[in-house]
Amino acid sequence: MTDLHYLPATEALRLFRARELSPVELVTAVIDRAEAVEPVINAFAETFFDQAVEQARAAEARYAGKDGQPRPLDGLPVAVKEEAKIAGHHNTLGSLPLREVVAEKTSAFVQRIIDAGGIVHARTTTPEFSCAPVTWSRLWGVTRNPWQTEYSPGGSSGGSAASLAAGSAALATGSDIGGSIRIPASFCGVMGFKPPYGRVPGMEIFNLDHYCHNGPLARTVADCALLENVIAGPHPSDVASIRPKLEIPGELPPVAGMRIAFSADLGCYRVDADVAANARAAADKLRYAGAVVEEVELPWDLAAIKRAAGIHFGMIFGPAIREIHAKHAEELSSYTRTFLAESEEVSKDDLAAGLALEGQIYAPLGLLLEDFDALICPTFAVPALPAEYDPGEPVTVNGRASEDWADVMMTVPFNIASRCPVMSVPSGLSRGGLPTGLSIVGKTYDDVTVFRIAAAHEEQMPWMDMPRRRPEL
Repeated sequence: MTDLHYLPATEALRLFRARELSPVELVTAVIDRAEAVEPVINAFAETFFDQAVEQARAAEARYAGKDGQPRPLDGLPVAVKEEAKIAGHHNTLGSLPLREVVAEKTSAFVQRIIDAGGIVHARTTTPEFSCAPVTWSRLWGVTRNPWQTEYSPGGSSGGSAASLAAGSAALATGSDIGGSIRIPASFCGVMGFKPPYGRVPGMEIFNLDHYCHNGPLARTVADCALLENVIAGPHPSDVASIRPKLEIPGELPPVAGMRIAFSADLGCYRVDADVAANARAAADKLRYAGAVVEEVELPWDLAAIKRAAGIHFGMIFGPAIREIHAKHAEELSSYTRTFLAESEEVSKDDLAAGLALEGQIYAPLGLLLEDFDALICPTFAVPALPAEYDPGEPVTVNGRASEDWADVMMTVPFNIASRCPVMSVPSGLSRGGLPTGLSIVGKTYDDVTVFRIAAAHEEQMPWMDMPRRRPEL
């Protein structure tokens, strides 16, 4: 790769240690790239460029043997989703009514990035309250997909994925409550890992929401593992965080002999022809790598999935923003008001029924994963959504309009099955030139197998090294 701002993070660290590249050079290249592309893609809610260069100089000194030893992320520019807290910095959640809110403490996983030497040079945009599969808000405007700017980078971690695709960050963070890491990864042609529930510590109250996950986005599987290994592990502030800490190994065995299930539609989704074809091609590449890949049927019902998720979000999301809505309804984005109205239709009496539905949805997946090492499937039913798409609108799939936006959210079942780790990896380009994604779904808490399959897929399809695999901004 000739563009320094696209240098993989793991390769940058190697060059730093060898004194063949300075962190100042990398950070400067990334900042220059950001200044060039930001007027077009609008991925950053806040930037700290001068501070980042100062921190890069300090990292350069450590690599030169001065002022201590280099740390695991030393000198790497990391874009942090604005939803996460950093003490003394804005924490608006993309909402106009919260535009003056400043965080009093730092999220545990973000503190780990800072302590590991990661340079937080920017905060990334989200939809308001991270409650949409696209990224626009009344506070920050529209964030656009670097591949084709009339399309969205996805949501809610859209700014993070867009910055990686555009080369304005080396690593980025995301959070995922219905696909918010995996959807942007799919739309933008990058890697996004939803860890299993509890693997990465969260903050109250959403650390106790089993749909909710913090995780890494990156341009390579190794970079994704690098960031995941920094942010994962138990933390005293989060009772749901899991012991012991899991490390993704640096060397992952080949997939020869593994048994992998493949579904093009999860049994209930209508999937764009290009998305399905690219997923099938990815399955074939894993066969070529020696895995046994078998097409399977899942007996899932889309109405049940939507109902279970609707109850869950209605029980948690609605009450969480009800007070803000009561005081500032006119300042909220349209999708936020719609989401709240839908939440108001859910009562506490629905909770038990929703939990029962979640159990029924997981049951066939659990049985399937007893027979297979993992499941692969498309990440999202269409290549991308329009940049200014309103989640109340239908989505056209193969020439037919869907009933509603949830009909294309193939990510949601794996928030219901929240203990299953899932990584979205690029599966190819649509005929229209947009990336498509493949999800790798592991058994509960079997993160390593997911990374193992992702690495094998990447070896067969080295995405960032192939022609036309980077946006032309």
